[in-house]
Amino acid sequence: MDAHNRQRCAWPGDDPVMIRYHDSEWGVPVHEDRKWFEFMVLDAFQAGLSWKTVLHKREAFHKVFYGFDPQCVAGMSENAMAAAMANPAIIRNRLKIRAAVKNARAFLRLQEAHGSFDRFIWAFTGGRVIQNRWTASESVPANSNLSAAVSRALQHKGFTFVGSTICYAFLQAAGVINDHLVGCFRHRQLSTGLSAEER
Repeated sequence: MDAHNRQRCAWPGDDPVMIRYHDSEWGVPVHEDRKWFEFMVLDAFQAGLSWKTVLHKREAFHKVFYGFDPQCVAGMSENAMAAAMANPAIIRNRLKIRAAVKNARAFLRLQEAHGSFDRFIWAFTGGRVIQNRWTASESVPANSNLSAAVSRALQHKGFTFVGSTICYAFLQAAGVINDHLVGCFRHRQLSTGLSAEER
């Protein structure tokens, strides 16, 4: 079965960018801190908007936020934040731009305290992926006890824009939670450790 005819989750629709993200990235376990920071930034910008809107601006966000290098983002000046606010290629929200900078600083402190953000975040599940078995999109929750616990911990560490729903979204994206529907071809691949290219 070719990529166009595969059964997949409904949320990518027929958008090529969304389909590519769903098929190759969403739900793949992340163990690299810069990728974790990217998902945190992007999901914070998604708040109140659609993921499609954010994903189509991803490259622009990548440029504005220095390749999602938390060290560089933590050092953004007032002028750099003002330039980001004036950039029509990204979502221009002053609170979210400032939150990205504040969160980068909190991210660095957390790395120093725990060795890596990855170690900190995976400790919530003991390093295990939560394998859900949803059969319908309506069954997939917007948050969970896990995301609420992560949210509280991150807020305690000085992060903002890390409510339970935002945390659930980046835990899904980064593969701590496998929320592909059981009928989606990626559910089997991710639950058995197969890559996107394997059948």
